[in-house]
Amino acid sequence: MTRTAHPRLAIIGGGPAGLMAAEAARAKGATVDLYDAKSSVGRKFLLAGKGGLNLTHGEAPARFVERYGTRKDEVKRWLDVFDADALRAWSSDLGVETFAGSSGRVFPKDLKAAPLLRAWLHRLRASGVSFHMHHRWLGWQAHGALHFATPQGERAVPADAVILALGGASWPQLGSDGAWVAPLQQAGIDMAPLQPANCGFELAWSEHLSSRFAGAPLKSVVAHWTDRRGVAHARQGECVLSEYGIEGSLIYALGAELREQLAERGEATLRLDLVPGYSESVLANRLATPRGKHSIGDWLRRRAGLDAAKCALVFELTAKSTLADPAALAAQLKSLPLHLRAPRPVAEAISTAGGVRLEGLDENLMLHMRPGVFCAGEMLDWEAPTGGYLLTACFASGLIAGRGAARWLEK
Repeated sequence: MTRTAHPRLAIIGGGPAGLMAAEAARAKGATVDLYDAKSSVGRKFLLAGKGGLNLTHGEAPARFVERYGTRKDEVKRWLDVFDADALRAWSSDLGVETFAGSSGRVFPKDLKAAPLLRAWLHRLRASGVSFHMHHRWLGWQAHGALHFATPQGERAVPADAVILALGGASWPQLGSDGAWVAPLQQAGIDMAPLQPANCGFELAWSEHLSSRFAGAPLKSVVAHWTDRRGVAHARQGECVLSEYGIEGSLIYALGAELREQLAERGEATLRLDLVPGYSESVLANRLATPRGKHSIGDWLRRRAGLDAAKCALVFELTAKSTLADPAALAAQLKSLPLHLRAPRPVAEAISTAGGVRLEGLDENLMLHMRPGVFCAGEMLDWEAPTGGYLLTACFASGLIAGRGAARWLEK
């Protein structure tokens, strides 16, 4: 890093992780400059809050940390510093009270992201954080200064410490485009390839299903799958039929396993129980009753409780001979196979897996190979399902990096 007359911390990226890093570092007395490629900060944060900002989740800590999969041990150390309760208290301190919904998800009482972001930015500016917009980071210059592209041309900025909080590669139109990968690779930083997380999966739908039922929800279903170790799993929830395949919170929750199976084997199968309220034998008996003049679709609605979307999915994936056999049909409804073809592209995903490997960072999230450079947020190699887990870990990692950078500057 380059040295300045008055030690300065440069934070690159104005999402939740970068803003929290700025707040934490400024609270420790660091002089903070925050740079972002866009004209305003928090764009993905605002978009995520359009349907109701899901800040965190109210479930027990032991269950909460399990949501981080293979990185749960590392993320637990972040959450030990700043957990869901701390995030709710922080929001309250900004004047934004929260509540937990019936699913355990935690939202601001007005469900909006904008009031929270406005209050937060007001506090950051009042504390002395300086914001520099339209600064796209290009890497480091030969003498160690930060290299930015700006509307006025390229600019070199000296800094005594840096926090990179550049997001992943999803929703590139909002700034998280993964362009930071190249300069970090050139600097020799070890990274896991960026991959889509919390994304939909492609299936070979007919034109009829994709055109008529895209956007239709599949409510109260149970997904069954076998992981790469051969262990069977089941999870209840909701998903959504899409033009290309299937998406939704249930799919996102097990997306990491499905993505890895597709990468390793070229295939992944998910089985849906469309009628978890009936056992297979009871369902077979209900379907065996003579249906008279009722169509098979009407019969499935009456005897199995299927709506139009579920019926369409059954007709899409079920042979006529099975439809005519009550026992075979009951088995199909309890274990409807979805043969996934591929995850959707990373640019369409809600979040990103992969990034800077955590093994290359110390406990303060500073790069071993580049002292004085810290990383935070989604650009790190971890992932989590939707439900508030993503934001909580982004906030926590930003806090740790901000405090760590401030301590490093003190030395």
